[in-house]
Amino acid sequence: MELVEKRLILSYTDDEGSITIENYIKKGGYKALRKALEMRPEEIIEEVKKSGLRGRGGAGFPTGQKWSFVPNDGNEHYLVINADEGEPGTFKDREILEKAPHLLIEGAIISAYAIKANEGFIYLRAEYMDAFKILKDAIIEAYNNSLLGKNILGSNFSFDLHLYPGAGAYICGEETALLNSLEGKRGIPRLKPPFPAIKGLYGKPTVVNNVETIANIPIIINNGGDWYKKLGTEKSTGTKIFTISGAVKEPKVCEFELGKITFRQLIEYAGGIREGSKLVGVIPGGLSAPILINDEIDIPATYEDCSLKNTMLGSGAVIVIDDKIPLAKIIRRSIQFFAFESCGWCTPCRDGLPWATRILRKIEVGNGRREDLDTLYEICNYIKGKTFCALGEGAQWILRVYIEKFGEKILTQG
Repeated sequence: MELVEKRLILSYTDDEGSITIENYIKKGGYKALRKALEMRPEEIIEEVKKSGLRGRGGAGFPTGQKWSFVPNDGNEHYLVINADEGEPGTFKDREILEKAPHLLIEGAIISAYAIKANEGFIYLRAEYMDAFKILKDAIIEAYNNSLLGKNILGSNFSFDLHLYPGAGAYICGEETALLNSLEGKRGIPRLKPPFPAIKGLYGKPTVVNNVETIANIPIIINNGGDWYKKLGTEKSTGTKIFTISGAVKEPKVCEFELGKITFRQLIEYAGGIREGSKLVGVIPGGLSAPILINDEIDIPATYEDCSLKNTMLGSGAVIVIDDKIPLAKIIRRSIQFFAFESCGWCTPCRDGLPWATRILRKIEVGNGRREDLDTLYEICNYIKGKTFCALGEGAQWILRVYIEKFGEKILTQG
């Protein structure tokens, strides 16, 4: 069976010159904004709820529900777009930022109108220098065409959008650490509750959404929430952008209807496994998602199917692992990444992850023993449920799953 993409967001990236406002308008761009400005903010939130859209940054929380938490208090509200994209293996947002900036801007304006925010920020990964220039130029174009600023398109709604390059810290992908960084503070997570929807940027109600999430909003408003909900599955509606990398012949950025493709088929779509190697497993949603082994990858790529296999769809970053790289090296590099990116706030994360990295390095160079795996598992228990944010929790989770699924193969494979 031929695999056919369902390109909704990525259809805006297909043309030469897709970054210009002229080409975006030719493709129907900003039509959704005109439609949205004739609706009440509550109607937009209801349409997004109806669509079933879940956050595309990793956690998969229902977007419309998140928006509805913002109080109707008449105070200042903020919209923040998380364009930090620090999850290893993930490059979906970069595709949008560099090739369809106006889709993101239109989605931002509609989202801001829905939550009654008059100011918004795109928190951009600082290493995305091309994206910074493209976005900056696109924002200027939007201002010059009365799409940003005072009384947008002659309406009573005003909205200013700012571009803010972050400091390149993975922890700032966590929404409250991002808000601290945006305020000029150290990028460490905040205690929750209160959640950002109640007390966020500068202490005001704030919605933080991922780039891909916001890029879906014009599509939903143009076509309706009921239309969008017909795509995908009951719990995973719409389409998802997948990035496929690792041990494949042709790394890909692609978009499929959720539930209509399996992880094995995604590997096939990327040309299959590279020559002369055997499949070991697939990381389904970025480095923080536990691995699926060979006999587990025939499941549909959905939030619910991944959950049943004790992993997550996450950012949709499919990393394919073969037997050409020793397991111990893969696991060590993964845990070392989280150890390096830890903010240092919690002792279990700050000390436990470097400790696990040292043991994994010992195994990697051939000096590992069976009791080392027991110690690693014990370190996981020291970290589980004892950290301030999800970084340490996610790291121990993937390490635990590697040990449970591969056991002593970690000591010998490669």
